[in-house]
Amino acid sequence: MDKLIIEGGLKLKGGVQVSGSKNAVLPILAATLLTDDACIIKGVPNLRDTNTMLKILRSLGKNVEFDKGIVTVSSSKKLGFIADYKLVSSMRASFCVLGPLLAKLKKAKVSLPGGCIIGIRPVDLHLKGLRGLGADINVETGYVLAKAPKLKGASIYLGGVYGSSVLATGNVMMASTLALGKTIIESSACEPEVADLAEFLIKMGAKIRGQGTPIIEIEGVRHLHGATHTIIPDRIEAATLLIAALITESDVLIKNALPKHLGAIIDKLEEAGASLDKTDNSIHVRPLKKLNAVNITTLPYPGFPTDVQAQIMALMSVTLGTSIITEKIYPDRFMHVAELNRMGAYIQREGPYAIVNGVRELSGAPVMASDLRASACLVLAGLASRGKTIVSRIYHLERGYENLEGKLESLGARIWREKE
Repeated sequence: MDKLIIEGGLKLKGGVQVSGSKNAVLPILAATLLTDDACIIKGVPNLRDTNTMLKILRSLGKNVEFDKGIVTVSSSKKLGFIADYKLVSSMRASFCVLGPLLAKLKKAKVSLPGGCIIGIRPVDLHLKGLRGLGADINVETGYVLAKAPKLKGASIYLGGVYGSSVLATGNVMMASTLALGKTIIESSACEPEVADLAEFLIKMGAKIRGQGTPIIEIEGVRHLHGATHTIIPDRIEAATLLIAALITESDVLIKNALPKHLGAIIDKLEEAGASLDKTDNSIHVRPLKKLNAVNITTLPYPGFPTDVQAQIMALMSVTLGTSIITEKIYPDRFMHVAELNRMGAYIQREGPYAIVNGVRELSGAPVMASDLRASACLVLAGLASRGKTIVSRIYHLERGYENLEGKLESLGARIWREKE
């Protein structure tokens, strides 16, 4: 197991390229199960989660090649219908194979998922949606057993306690592409990653309208064919790099970043006083010493993303003033608070709220990552700290960031990896 060592207090400078989106590529890879034809996916980030999904596809009988950001998925034998516990339990997004397997094979046996420990994230919306299409579903011994001789289009409401679900929307949308008749998904997730999945399915021959809105319509077709698709840039990585530049008061050009996908994040950073020059596919962060404290509330897209809550908390922890960060997606997603406080931050947790009183500087310390985005938060805090920060359990970071330490090092950060 590796750890990251960061010597803080250095300015960053230069340009850095954002990788393809983790949250887009995983369901798109699952969607290749809907066809026997070859599919080519470009711009694929080399991540722990990506490689887990490729292992799942191989375990189900697909031929998979991954080279220089390009994944080719093809078929040479009968597709299996059982997604094993050892693979699925390590990554929540792998549950997205349920819808495609059910649509293609009329049956599926998929382990209940795992992933980061950031609070309760049930699969009830997935099961509700697939049952709405006519599937018979039972949960036994940690597996979801689903069968449906014929899926039929239906009107399905997918709103949950904390809003819409990206993965449930994707799972139901994929299953609907081969269902008989029209499916209408109400309260569907509006995230760019859902729209990217829809664009890939349309290239495969699916008939989908309304992607990127709260109502998606799918007209079922008899079969889908192969397609070639390029993954959208990772908006969460782009936001993390934006905050890395701001927290170190640096001059950085972030390339392959789409401002149209970052509206709520850019709005809050500019409210805080950030100087950002935007083009269609890049953001230039100008150095600025003084930022203002701002309040943040996480919401489903196009609101401020929960996946950037930890990173902006690191920024607010060194921004003088008081900010209140409200977590409305995963109210327990605050395990990074204690670690930031170990570094000298002054943050109080009150239920779904974190009250951040900014301090002049943080001090490097040994800290432990609890989940993917908390890992990024601690790296950002380390960049801004006086002295040395040691971040343990960085396997979380490898799940969602492609060579983050290499990208930061290319900008002038002093950061390296060592064995625990």
